[in-house]
Amino acid sequence: MKRILAAMLAALTVFSTAGCAKPDNSTEPAAPDQQVEPAPTVPQEPVLTPEEQAEQERLAAEQAREKRLQALLDSMTLEEKVGQLFFVRCPETNAVEDISTYHLGGYLLFGRDYKDGNSWLTWEQFIQKIESYQDAAAIPLFIGSDEEGGTVTRASRNPNLFSEPFKSPQKLNYIGGIEEILRDTDTRSRELRALGINVNFAPVCDVSTDPADFIYARAFGQDAQATAEYADTVVSAMGEAGIGSVLKHFPGYGSNRDTHTGIAVDQRPLEQFRQSDFLPFQAGIDAGAGGVLVSHNIVTCLDPELPASLSPASYQVLREELGFEGVAMTDDLDMDAVQKYVEEGTAPVMALQAGADLVLTSDPQGGIPSVLEAVETGALTWDRLEQSVLRVLRWKLQLGLLSLPGAEDVQTS
Repeated sequence: MKRILAAMLAALTVFSTAGCAKPDNSTEPAAPDQQVEPAPTVPQEPVLTPEEQAEQERLAAEQAREKRLQALLDSMTLEEKVGQLFFVRCPETNAVEDISTYHLGGYLLFGRDYKDGNSWLTWEQFIQKIESYQDAAAIPLFIGSDEEGGTVTRASRNPNLFSEPFKSPQKLNYIGGIEEILRDTDTRSRELRALGINVNFAPVCDVSTDPADFIYARAFGQDAQATAEYADTVVSAMGEAGIGSVLKHFPGYGSNRDTHTGIAVDQRPLEQFRQSDFLPFQAGIDAGAGGVLVSHNIVTCLDPELPASLSPASYQVLREELGFEGVAMTDDLDMDAVQKYVEEGTAPVMALQAGADLVLTSDPQGGIPSVLEAVETGALTWDRLEQSVLRVLRWKLQLGLLSLPGAEDVQTS
């Protein structure tokens, strides 16, 4: 009995002790998750596709070239800058002296320049003549020639240089279509370049299908689409051969009269130009043409008062609507169609004010002093002047005429 009582007492003691004990609330709260700082990320260079890499390199080379062209421009005197904007008909006398006297941008050759008196120059004599011009130039010259083929060709009429005169685009198309035009353009361009001629005043981009038109014999003679294909083919082939191309006669000659001997007024609506005449010029521009020649026609839908070559509206359309960034030049400012609208010696000033980059003339002696005076008085702004000089220098670089340290050569356009 005592054992039972003792056991019960012991049990009660244990129960009592357990019941009086404070509950164990000392459990530590769980430690919050520690925020682990992410390791700093190293920016990864984007992986460029071969095409993207090539474009990046092209842009870098272009920036380097532009920087060096600007440095060349900054080093030039006012007289040198103005002279570069004159593409002059090669004079019969003092041709070498005039280059350094007037800092000329280029010489345009005519039939007489392939002769010595009444005798045709040999290949060697002609090359020596061109080299003497280039030797006199601080900045290499454009040497241009009208080699459209057919009725307008200069160099190929010299039998010592070529076996026969260049055929017209229409004749080549009749013989073998666009493939024959491509073959002929490549051959003649490489031969001209070997002679030292670096700019061919071709192709004619005027749309003409009527044999009665003044420009028909010089044109491709087909509709706008076919003429655009022709322009694209010729400009591309000329570029591959390393010779500069000049699209003419912007904004399109139409059926107008000869502006060498009088005024031509074109009253067609602008929409007709957009649907037809502009197409070959656009094709040539897209193919990389370096030059566009602006005609002396009065195109009333652009400017009812002035020849296109003297009208800001013509150059605005060429730049803004067709996207041309190269060298815009006038037709010959000594032609009759211009003389009514200018005072003596002022045509080059008016053309440059309008937006031309190069002026074609036989009279640098009168034109250059007028441009110098216009710059000095502010009639022609420095920005307008230098914009054109830079375009001229850029084209010379593209043609391989200029050699700028550190600036890679670029393909001709």
